[in-house]
Amino acid sequence: MPDENLIPGTRRLYDEHGQTLSTHSELKKHGDIVLAPQPTDHPDDPLHWGILRKCWHALLLLLITALTGATTNDSGSAQFQENAQLNISYDSFNVGAGVLFIGIGYWTLLISPAVWLYGRRISYIICLLLGVIGGIWFARGEKTSDAIWNQLFVGASESCAEANVQLSLMDIFFQHQRGAVLGAYMLAISVGTYLGPLIANNIASSMGWRWIGWFGAIFNGLLVVVCFFGLEETAFDRNAHLVVEGIASAGSREAMDNGGELSKSSDEKTASKSTTDRDITSSVDRQLRPATRKTYLQRIRLITLAPNVRGTGFKQYFSRLFHTLRVFTFPAVWFAGLQWGAQDAWLTFYLTTEDDNWSEAPWNYGTAALGNMNMPCLIGAVIGCAYGGWFSDPFVRWMTRRNNGIQEAEMRLWLLLPATVLFPTGMLLFGAATTYGWSWPVPYVALGFIGFGWGNAGDVAMAYLEDCYPNMVLEGMVGVAVINNTIGMTFTFAADPWLTADGTLNTYIGCGALSFVFMATTVPMILYGKVCRRWTAERYERFLVLRDGL
Repeated sequence: MPDENLIPGTRRLYDEHGQTLSTHSELKKHGDIVLAPQPTDHPDDPLHWGILRKCWHALLLLLITALTGATTNDSGSAQFQENAQLNISYDSFNVGAGVLFIGIGYWTLLISPAVWLYGRRISYIICLLLGVIGGIWFARGEKTSDAIWNQLFVGASESCAEANVQLSLMDIFFQHQRGAVLGAYMLAISVGTYLGPLIANNIASSMGWRWIGWFGAIFNGLLVVVCFFGLEETAFDRNAHLVVEGIASAGSREAMDNGGELSKSSDEKTASKSTTDRDITSSVDRQLRPATRKTYLQRIRLITLAPNVRGTGFKQYFSRLFHTLRVFTFPAVWFAGLQWGAQDAWLTFYLTTEDDNWSEAPWNYGTAALGNMNMPCLIGAVIGCAYGGWFSDPFVRWMTRRNNGIQEAEMRLWLLLPATVLFPTGMLLFGAATTYGWSWPVPYVALGFIGFGWGNAGDVAMAYLEDCYPNMVLEGMVGVAVINNTIGMTFTFAADPWLTADGTLNTYIGCGALSFVFMATTVPMILYGKVCRRWTAERYERFLVLRDGL
């Protein structure tokens, strides 16, 4: 077997001359690109969905991402009025922000085994209902404990967008579309993150802070209804169907009837990722019958049990939960978590600075004007998403042709280098503008640089991780969520003490330097990422075999 087929994240797209592969004629292609993952011939394979069906499903997933991103970032818009009416201290609000990060990161971990055992849909419904609870609690809060603990439910509501959405999107799109798909995902996060506070500030100034919570609960509730009837289940036992098709194409039907033994030739690697020999054989027996398309009611079942669920799956849940912790032994998970976590960390700083400093002289911004400061961040994030997302797919294909037709996961990381310079520059400029009272255009250009780094870093880092370990999307994103939200929680607690002790300018110099160091880890990852992937190749295969056997 060629070396490129042994290392996860390395694969041949073209021949050594950059032309369409003339071998592997049995593999399905789109133009000159070999499709990954390989679609099956089953009518319920989500990769076979029509474009309108895929777009509708993706739209619902992106709405979930944008809404939960907005509700987890809108509490700051209520803090001034909450402080005035309920005498809740700003230190308590910071504690609530830390609890928010805990809710996001660790509920992502806790819910991840259920996605494999009970289907994708149930996780979205549960998380949106948690958003309803958090919004109502937010709106009816009367004391400090309310302001803190409603954020646990609000944070947990976003957990489905941290990992499950990426998995669902990968269920219906191919690997060569990954950059564009994750670009849309990051755009949804950016819209929610920056447009949410803008809208919330306008709600607070016109209707009062409690309506921020009420609107959050209302929209989460409406989305529960829409998703219950319109979001289809995308869980699909691809390995079992590919094994069946491989056996059928090899003329092994008679051998199956005689002994039920699976060939260990070309399909050995695929079979190793199935649950057990018994599970494979039963799947084969089922699929040898004529395949029938699921009915609408079957496609929107609240729970779709995995083929290997034993009983209620209670023991398997905990086995899978502890198994997921193995992702923290993969360097690419730490790299992606660090890149994305840094964005969450610095978000706390500039939003806090806007609320604390820009409402005073020389700017004297009101609640609505403070919300409008999110617009340059959003504009920058849109550009960053387009650059790191949609542009990255043709860029990687161009790099692949120059590399004798072999794609390496690290090719995408070159697109992180501009953000490595622009994001720290934005932090330094915004800190200086706040310290010296500068107005247009410096602080707004700085926020645009920050937004560009936000969209670009998150998009490229997540796409890189999924390129490295394409069959470990959910668990990899769970690891990233835990790491990035732990970093965000740590710096949230550190923001006010740091700003108080060192002042705005010195704090932003420190933040800019740290952000440069974090993002500059891209360079050693470009140079040594393949070494890490080769080092973890056997561990990755063992991870998949153990996971699918649980």
